[in-house]
Amino acid sequence: MHTIRRPAVAGAFYPGSRQVLSRDIETLLDEVAPDTDQAISQAPPKAIVVPHAGYIYSGQTAASAYARLAAGRKTIKRVILLGPVHRVPVRGLALPGADAFATPLGEIALDKAAIALLAGLKQVVVSPAVHAQEHSLEVQLPFLQSVLDDFKLVPLAVGDATAAEVAQVLEVLWGGPETVVVVSSDLSHYLPYADANAVDLQTVQSILGMKASLTHSQACGGTPVNGLILAAGKHHLRPQLLGLCNSGDTAGDRSRVVGYASFIFTEQASHASHA
Repeated sequence: MHTIRRPAVAGAFYPGSRQVLSRDIETLLDEVAPDTDQAISQAPPKAIVVPHAGYIYSGQTAASAYARLAAGRKTIKRVILLGPVHRVPVRGLALPGADAFATPLGEIALDKAAIALLAGLKQVVVSPAVHAQEHSLEVQLPFLQSVLDDFKLVPLAVGDATAAEVAQVLEVLWGGPETVVVVSSDLSHYLPYADANAVDLQTVQSILGMKASLTHSQACGGTPVNGLILAAGKHHLRPQLLGLCNSGDTAGDRSRVVGYASFIFTEQASHASHA
């Protein structure tokens, strides 16, 4: 039986209409600063960190990273997507036990060959319930469908896990230019505007400094981000900040805001020919 994980937040976090969704994402990508045009023509990043709020809040910040990913439209065939659990707690990293994920833009097949490589890892479990209502992964899918052509998905909802456990999963799936890692995370939650700016700036400096010590108060996806930092260090990747804001800058009031940032991780030039 072909099992499909149906969208849970279409019409809420992003438009439920295929036409409106496609147009909105195209607009967000078109609005990415013109000075990224040259960068977009270069090799795509190996990994990105992007926010997962409703598109009116964080869509533009996410788009800045996805615009860079578009350089891999023809070459990227596998997306390792990690995001934190918000609704159903789980020990480890949860696969959905489905054959495909659906959005208003169509279905994305899961990468069964890649998933099979995780069979021996004790921290990887299968839980359809964890994925059923989880938005942190889902909101990334329409962006991926818009900037990549033909890819398969490995969706992992990250619960109670260590950074080392996440890094081990990434190492197994790391691959080459055909594989990209997408980590879904917002930053601080529900602080006053000025406080959020201060906390989020410190968090950004930690990520740029490759410090795998983020707490969940700094970033709800702190665990997968920490795991990515460990793996990125091993593979000589360096992060670059593309965008930083919060809901008070976009579509919310400033008394209780949520922070958003986007990063790309790319290979350092000195290692590019040796990797």
